[in-house]
Amino acid sequence: MGKTAEILKIGIPIMLGQACVVILAFADNIMIGWYGVNDLAAASFVNGLINLFIFTELGFANGMTPLIGSQYGVRNTAGIGKTLKNSILINGMVALAGLALMAVIYVFLDRFGQEPQLLPLIRPYYIVVAVSTLFAMGFNTLKQFTDGICKPVVAMSLLMGGNILNILGNWVLIYGKAGFPELGLLGAGISTLFSRILIFIIFLLYIMKAPKLSEYAMAFRSAAFSGKDIRQLFNLGYPLALQTGMETSTFTISAVMVGWIGATALAAHQITLTVSQICFLMMMGLASSVSILVSNAHGRADMRAVSQYAARGYFLILGTSVLFCGLIFLFRNSIIGMFTDDLQVRAAVLSLLFVLFSYQFGDGLQLCFCNALRGIQDVKPIMLMAFVSYYLIAIPAAYYLGFKADMGTIGVWLGFPIGLTIAGIFYFIRFRLQLRKREQEKA
Repeated sequence: MGKTAEILKIGIPIMLGQACVVILAFADNIMIGWYGVNDLAAASFVNGLINLFIFTELGFANGMTPLIGSQYGVRNTAGIGKTLKNSILINGMVALAGLALMAVIYVFLDRFGQEPQLLPLIRPYYIVVAVSTLFAMGFNTLKQFTDGICKPVVAMSLLMGGNILNILGNWVLIYGKAGFPELGLLGAGISTLFSRILIFIIFLLYIMKAPKLSEYAMAFRSAAFSGKDIRQLFNLGYPLALQTGMETSTFTISAVMVGWIGATALAAHQITLTVSQICFLMMMGLASSVSILVSNAHGRADMRAVSQYAARGYFLILGTSVLFCGLIFLFRNSIIGMFTDDLQVRAAVLSLLFVLFSYQFGDGLQLCFCNALRGIQDVKPIMLMAFVSYYLIAIPAAYYLGFKADMGTIGVWLGFPIGLTIAGIFYFIRFRLQLRKREQEKA
């Protein structure tokens, strides 16, 4: 099987799983948006904060992928079982720490400069969605395991089922159907919490009981907790968590800045960000495939295959991004119309879409080569590169263009292509240098 076909074989199920995330985000925001503009603005603010924690924690969980992938490359079943057991322990601790920090932030929600009428909507929604992050982290930990052993269909199927449940829960709880009370935005949060709990429990039971995974379940049960393995997972996980956190916080801080402009701007920001997830999550599915296959090849010390997977993966990622951007442009009016009939919000979203299209090259570059570096277990330099790209360049640029240059929401959004492209260039250069070094060491 050729390298492109291998990437697609693993990447397509992951992409379909990511498509479930996109569908859920669309459904949430469409249902909330039609319930009220203030509800959508409140959801934008809360999701911006919560996503910072979710993606940072998921970045930490991603540290197990190169270990699982390398072990799977040499069929080390016992090692995989031990890695999974230690990952559940350390990722659970990280999730609890994140929840504690979210509790601290809750006390200061009124200090973020959002419009006062949004706070009664923000507070209860924030609590429910924050609790749901524990189960999102648990699910992603198990997903890294099944993806790492080249079985991405498992997580994809569960995400599809969870989506159907969540959308049904939204309809019932937001609008008060089937005898349930009308809860509005809070109803969307409760539906998210319930679906995340359920799919996590089903996922765990499947791994422990499925005949096809019995050898891994047996290895998991017989494995012992290991301080050495936990330290290795921590050393791989925390740089990825910080990199993901810095990237995600760029979007979180932008949501706060857009909130200073007003509820209409914040609603437009949320809709455009939701649409952007179509491109991002599809690219991330392929990038995850690159990371898995690179880690398999790295476990076999096959540097030529490592290079081929990364190169072909990037062209697939870029092609996918161009395809989806073209479709979004063609159907832009219909897509925006699904979220709102507010003419001001619709006009603001339309202007932001062109900024969204402009950063796809940089986003694809940073996704592909960050995941390639993850696959070869070279993650610590990513932290500094992300800090420079996002905190020293992207966020100051967004503030300057948005407020000092008086470009408003568009100016804030222009910080994204700047930061993502610079990060992508840094990761690409680092990957090529590391590849050359390891090829020389092997020779």
